[in-house]
Amino acid sequence: MTKLTLNGRSYEVDADPEMPLLWAIRDHLDLTGTKYGCGIAQCGACTVHLDGQPVRSCQTRLGDVGEAKITTIEGISGPVAEAVRTAWRSLDVVQCGYCQSGQMMSAIGLLSENRKPSDADIDAAMDGNVCRCGTYQRIRAAIHDAARSLA
Repeated sequence: MTKLTLNGRSYEVDADPEMPLLWAIRDHLDLTGTKYGCGIAQCGACTVHLDGQPVRSCQTRLGDVGEAKITTIEGISGPVAEAVRTAWRSLDVVQCGYCQSGQMMSAIGLLSENRKPSDADIDAAMDGNVCRCGTYQRIRAAIHDAARSLA
């Protein structure tokens, strides 16, 4: 049994500690906002926060989480999360939507640390988040918009 703190709640997951955190979240806890994309931490669809830091849950083993607090797209809250959510909607960022939970989790991670990111800061923070629909310009614009609203 592995104990987790996920979105502010405690859970016990009966799964192999070698299992990727992604599968524990999706298959054992029924939270499907975190997506499977590539399985090798290259696309960002599976991004969650561990103690506020974006990580790829497809390559994070359940047994390695320890006492860290996990936040998924279903659990985001606070001013930064709301600014990102509002900017995503107002700028109509989403096209197919598959990658967007991971994109938003990375954006929230960036803006939690840097409230005035440059284009280079955004590019660095979002590197590895792949959008097959190509909404990168809208994502960057939404991050700048969210940053302005937080100022």
